[in-house]
Amino acid sequence: MTGQGQAGDSGAGHVASLRSYVVKMPRHMYASAGFVVLAALSLAIAAASLRYALPGAPGGAGNVLANAFADPFLTVHALFGAMALVIGPFQFLPRLRQTRRRLHMGLGVIYAACCFTAGSAGLILAFGNTHGAVAAAGFGLLGAGWLAATGMAVASIARGRYGAHRRWMIRSFALTFSAVTLRLQLAVVGIAALPFSPSYIAISFLCWVPNLIAAEIWIALTGRQTQPASRSAG
Repeated sequence: MTGQGQAGDSGAGHVASLRSYVVKMPRHMYASAGFVVLAALSLAIAAASLRYALPGAPGGAGNVLANAFADPFLTVHALFGAMALVIGPFQFLPRLRQTRRRLHMGLGVIYAACCFTAGSAGLILAFGNTHGAVAAAGFGLLGAGWLAATGMAVASIARGRYGAHRRWMIRSFALTFSAVTLRLQLAVVGIAALPFSPSYIAISFLCWVPNLIAAEIWIALTGRQTQPASRSAG
């Protein structure tokens, strides 16, 4: 009994020590882990999306290829959307913003141009989708929101409003990241053998609305930044 009690006490002690360690981990460690996951998912989906920019779109989904406006807007949307996905995560690296400001600004110009191009093509594609008016509304609002958030980010930095620029860029990338959440949700639909058409219609909203909610929560949690940090976010 004594041995078992000591083992139990030891196990509980290890659990408590681990919990204490995790709680006391520096914030930058959480941020670094989050960045790795964000960047890895973005790069993977960007690479997968590029098949729609290749002749014949090898391995492309049939419902996507059947879009009434697929030629040429699917290629445009896939190519420039993939570029925005690749660039986006790195724009949030503090070291890049603070020590390589010209690079950050140059990448920001490219990112915004890619969002405007891919968002415009996506808005057109929304009305050519094969799943009806509700899906058109979902993807159409996504395209319009993407254009609006990116436009506000550009307008904010042009006026020197660094804090507003940061907030709108977070929203813009949350919508860019919908390319990732859409494919993850489609994977769940496939694994769970859910009916495709109603699931796809729901995903036309679910791929981006939760992203925006998460972005607003993140903005609220990180809103009390010092002025230098806010300026560097521009």
